Amino acid sequence: MEPYFKRVLVGVDDSEDAILAFKYAIHRAIRDDIELVIVSVLENDEMNVFQVLDDDYIHGKRDDLVEHVQSYQKQAEEAGVKKVSTVVAEGNAGETIVKEVIPHIQPDLLVIGSESKTGISKRLGSQAAYMSKYAPISVMVIRK
Repeated sequence: MEPYFKRVLVGVDDSEDAILAFKYAIHRAIRDDIELVIVSVLENDEMNVFQVLDDDYIHGKRDDLVEHVQSYQKQAEEAGVKKVSTVVAEGNAGETIVKEVIPHIQPDLLVIGSESKTGISKRLGSQAAYMSKYAPISVMVIRK
């Protein structure tokens, strides 16, 4: 039987919940023999105005992130995923994944992590909540 999902997109950012989502996505890709696409977003809102205006700083940060995401690709390949690729984007993580990455990559499933929090974001992290609500594809939220 052919799997329902043919391409899974997983968001990574080194948080514990994102690592769990990555591990799940690897498992799913191996089990269903499907493509895995790993995405990470360079968030400009975490930089001060001088850093954002400094092209060398942005390019350096982006190069570091590209290299880091490639280490995730290597882990997936070593685990046995046959087809793995990476994407590095810039902007607000949730909006960028929903509005730019998903239309470009055209995955069938988005796997994201969400930390257990208190207060207003108790049920889902704000980025996970945004992607769950607005992504035009199925979303699997992995909780830590």
